[in-house]
Amino acid sequence: WDNAPQESFFGHMKDEINLKSCTTFESVKKMINKYVIYYNNYRYQWNLKKMTPVQYRNHLLAS
Repeated sequence: WDNAPQESFFGHMKDEINLKSCTTFESVKKMINKYVIYYNNYRYQWNLKKMTPVQYRNHLLAS
């Protein structure tokens, strides 16, 4: 199977968050959780018809 979607996600995550500012494992987990929420609900994607992943999923389910 192609792992390009996972590589793309982690590449964007590493570019967009600053894990060096975290001082504890808990703060790393919180920052990653916040990013996942942002990525799925607020970050528009060209490959998904300029929708967020959640919007695109809902669009497909409604069709």
